[in-house]
Amino acid sequence: MNSQTRSGEFAVQPGGHQAFIPRPLPPTPALEIDAEMQALLSRADRALGRLDGSIRTLPNPDLFVFMYVRKEAVLSSQIEGTQSSLNDILEVEAKIFDSEHPRDVNEVLNYVRATNYGLERLAELPLSNRLIREIHNVLLNGVRGGNAQLGELRKIQNWIGPQGCTLKEATFVPPPPQQLEEILGQFEKFLHDESLPVLLQIGMAHAQFETIHPFLDGNGRVGRLLIAFMLYQREILETPVLYISHYFKKYRQQYYEQLQSVRENGSWEAWLKFFLQGIYEVSQEATETSRKIVDLREAHRKLIAKHFGRVAGNAMQVLETLYQHPFIKVQDIIELTNVSYPAANNLMIKFVDHGLLMEVTGQARNRQFRYGSYIDLFN
Repeated sequence: MNSQTRSGEFAVQPGGHQAFIPRPLPPTPALEIDAEMQALLSRADRALGRLDGSIRTLPNPDLFVFMYVRKEAVLSSQIEGTQSSLNDILEVEAKIFDSEHPRDVNEVLNYVRATNYGLERLAELPLSNRLIREIHNVLLNGVRGGNAQLGELRKIQNWIGPQGCTLKEATFVPPPPQQLEEILGQFEKFLHDESLPVLLQIGMAHAQFETIHPFLDGNGRVGRLLIAFMLYQREILETPVLYISHYFKKYRQQYYEQLQSVRENGSWEAWLKFFLQGIYEVSQEATETSRKIVDLREAHRKLIAKHFGRVAGNAMQVLETLYQHPFIKVQDIIELTNVSYPAANNLMIKFVDHGLLMEVTGQARNRQFRYGSYIDLFN
């Protein structure tokens, strides 16, 4: 027997299991935006505005996006069970090849690539099912789950539940594959609906995407990327500096329960209140991080001006690049400042002596130095 909620219906399938068929958004009856929802919405909007403003005041916002994107990539991937830390990612990108790095580090690096790819594509293509499939392709290319039909909608039934459970034991069964085209067509239409407050639209789009679960693997990560892309496309944030996955990871059980409650009980309002609280919390956190970055940069510029003498100009140049590449070699200083090897080496020694950089490889050659006080702001 089929059972219906405001969000869709659980329909019995030929194999005897029940799959969920979501209804098109926005929901009917319409969302109830009560005083609590209104207050949460205003607070989240204001917090995002402050975050966007604080990033714009940074000397070169693009430099700092580097770390925010990597932080979100690490957290979103950890929700799916990866072990890699922010430091692992930065070390691998700096080509510090340590046998201790978790094997899943490439999954997180793919998340970074997918973020950058999506933002570039949004300049020429609106957020659409086509773009979502392209992002999925980048996300899973060459990693675990990469054999799960890159960028292709699933052709078989998938399900969500405890490891090793069967289809009939599943906690949740998304719509059957033959209905995906139609459901995703409705979903794409909703992405372009501008009749709702933007944050409510984004919250519903994320939940609906997780419910549709259109791919065999990577749905959670693509769904969380969708939040960043919608904030960017709707010009709420000029740069992707929100690590929403921190909130979802912190309240992981509640996150899954809220999504399931939308399906089983049609409780869109409860999910959206949870989502808006998350937007508020992580916006506050990211704003605080950007304030600490400004303070750190100012303190380190003063230190250089006071102690580095005639090489202070070159040192300032090195300092700026550390915000985009917090690992550095003597060779990098040579290329950056056009000085000789001895001069670059002496400059590196000054950075180390004043506690700005620390050698991390323990090697005699090709040594790498880490700008730890900056990286630590994100840990």
